[in-house]
Amino acid sequence: MKNKTALITGITGQDGAYLSQLLLSKGYRVIGVTRDTSDFRLKNLSYLGISDKISYHKVNLLDLSNIIRIISKEKPDEIYHLAAQSSVGLSFEQPIGTLEFNIISTANLLEAVRIINPEIRFYNSSSSEMYGKVRREDLPVTERSVLHPVSPYSISKASAHWITINYREAYRLYSVCGILFNHESCLRGENFVTKKILNTAIKIKQGIATELKLGNLEIRRDWGYAPEFVKAMWLMLQQETPDDYIICSGESNSLNEFVSKVFEKLELDKEKYVKTDTLLHRPVELEVIYGDNSKAKNKLNWNYNINFDKLISLLVNDEQAYIEWVNKSKNF
Repeated sequence: MKNKTALITGITGQDGAYLSQLLLSKGYRVIGVTRDTSDFRLKNLSYLGISDKISYHKVNLLDLSNIIRIISKEKPDEIYHLAAQSSVGLSFEQPIGTLEFNIISTANLLEAVRIINPEIRFYNSSSSEMYGKVRREDLPVTERSVLHPVSPYSISKASAHWITINYREAYRLYSVCGILFNHESCLRGENFVTKKILNTAIKIKQGIATELKLGNLEIRRDWGYAPEFVKAMWLMLQQETPDDYIICSGESNSLNEFVSKVFEKLELDKEKYVKTDTLLHRPVELEVIYGDNSKAKNKLNWNYNINFDKLISLLVNDEQAYIEWVNKSKNF
């Protein structure tokens, strides 16, 4: 049996890098789609030691003809669509760009699959942000929960989510949605609050930084570990029947608890270094959200067992190793 080929959009991001690592370990040929192939963009893949094991294409996902050309050439068995404008905060500043890219890129990819080869299996990265305003009595969120997005980002992801389902139902494509809750690692983008907390706290410990400014510390989220979440993505495309799954830890913790545990792990006095700034509050903020991962655990046999304390420990250790690597790497 020939090795499978996977095409990954957003390959240079956190999830793209860890998913590439996983698929390469399973013998896949991995094709990466990215906006540019500069050394800086390949930083995450370089950190994992796999940047030279992937074939890259510069592709404009808003151009259907561009996508058709790449899929026709590479003939993937599986497509993982991870590319997105993925910052909630930035989406309030750039709503039109966020809506355009996140919605049209998904529709273009699905249409290309329908035209070229409907047997290609397609994974769409949906987001827990789609559920938005969830009443406390309706928690935890399940696959059947009502969507009420409250940001341009979450509206765009809800649209892409329904487009993926529609192509499955209308055209019988094997198209699935992984509804991922917050998942963290040392490869998180600089604009995410968890990365800011971990990176700044370690720099405070090293004497490089003097304070950490944050917005609303009372929000509660369901945080998980990204390297484990990408395993669920792969599992979704190996099932007999396509379906959608919530991928989460099932725990809810406040941002204040996240900060406290990071500072405790580094033996730092949180009260001395952490400041709050109302300018960092979002126009509309979700107070609390967490999910139910039982469907993924039962149907996919996804074995996730990292509690919050273990997660913080992993994240601090990983971030320390990552900072050390960056400092040693001349290119970055």
